[in-house]
Amino acid sequence: MSYSDTIPLHPSSQSDIDEIENLIHIQQSSVLPARPPSPPRASIPVSSTPSFIPSNLPPPAPPKPTPAPSTTFNVPSVAAPNPRPATTTGGGGAAASGFGSGPNTLTEPVWDTIKRDLSRIVSNLKLVVFPNPFREDPGKALRDWDLWGPFFFIVFLGLTLSWSASVKKSEVFAVAFALLAAGAIILTLNVLLLGGHIIFFQSLSLLGYCLFPLDIGALICMIKDNVIIKLVVVAVTLAWSSWAAYPFMSTAVNPRRKALALYPVFLMYVSVGFLIIAIN
Repeated sequence: MSYSDTIPLHPSSQSDIDEIENLIHIQQSSVLPARPPSPPRASIPVSSTPSFIPSNLPPPAPPKPTPAPSTTFNVPSVAAPNPRPATTTGGGGAAASGFGSGPNTLTEPVWDTIKRDLSRIVSNLKLVVFPNPFREDPGKALRDWDLWGPFFFIVFLGLTLSWSASVKKSEVFAVAFALLAAGAIILTLNVLLLGGHIIFFQSLSLLGYCLFPLDIGALICMIKDNVIIKLVVVAVTLAWSSWAAYPFMSTAVNPRRKALALYPVFLMYVSVGFLIIAIN
């Protein structure tokens, strides 16, 4: 068999060859033509030395200074409120708040402070010792309580008893002052331990103001040195002091414990009465 002889292909092989040739023709026909080259860009000449073109425009005018905005504001005027008058109870000097006067008293003159304190003492004295509609309510009677009045009455009673004594005046004053001061504290603690509804210093103030009748009795006994006069004066002033202290101490505790609260108070005033009679 020579090379010039042709060997017939198998029908399947011939079809494969035809299919491959068809694919090659299809790929060649689908290839896009090449993109034409872009034209060259124009080059911008760059000079090494900068050159400036003079302008014919006039120079700009300088800016005008603007005035600063005013910082003043128109504040509307507000009328000052009318001062609220201090409400009084009974005698007209006790404030309703119970914490003293409202305005600031640090910069006021000394004489104004003394007048205000004296006015408060007189007002509280009227509420406690003399008949008034607020005696049955301790909270209303001494809402503006103070300790200057009780202190003054204790010191005055001690001085009166010491002046009445012929010997050992200083000892008489010390005994009287200690008896009254310690007695008021003990009586107040007694009321509080019995479940009384009263402020500690308010009770001290009440007991101190109730000494005012005994002060008057001691002063009268110092002037009139007579045993009969002393007995009568002490009996009257003792009853007056007990009457003044009764409504406050009785309403502060339970009605079942009223006697336990009133008996020590009466006993202290009786002891003061005996001192007034005994000192000669």
